[in-house]
Amino acid sequence: MDDDIRTAAEAAEDAAIPCAHSVHADGACPEPVLLPAAAAKTPVEQKSPARWAYERLVLYIQNFEKQLDTEHEAAMGFAGTHSGVLRIEGIGYFDPDIVTFYGSDPAGVKTQLVQHVTQLNVILRALPKESEAAEPRRIGFRLVADLEQD
Repeated sequence: MDDDIRTAAEAAEDAAIPCAHSVHADGACPEPVLLPAAAAKTPVEQKSPARWAYERLVLYIQNFEKQLDTEHEAAMGFAGTHSGVLRIEGIGYFDPDIVTFYGSDPAGVKTQLVQHVTQLNVILRALPKESEAAEPRRIGFRLVADLEQD
């Protein structure tokens, strides 16, 4: 229990600022940074579960991409299925509770995952970039730019 006395404004501010924390053996701390100011304007309690999950996934994808070399791109693996992996080319949400991932599999087959937020599990993986691509595609940075425009 905490005996600190806080003002109502401080309590509201604490509730609005999400907390992320991790400890890693190599000392790296890849947890997401805070939401861009435009996305943080809307209080968490006013966001749908889908929008809130989407915003945090965007930050995780961007941070994952920051750790990749120039030969790899972000992809996601599927648990409990033989569908393999999806090279992440887009992500979206449909209020109140659906998150969707757009992309292609390693063979180039167009793929889309539509998932309810209560079933959301995302395994981020690094796939070698497509040989034709001169630079790896970094969807996380585009997604964060979109959040900044909200």
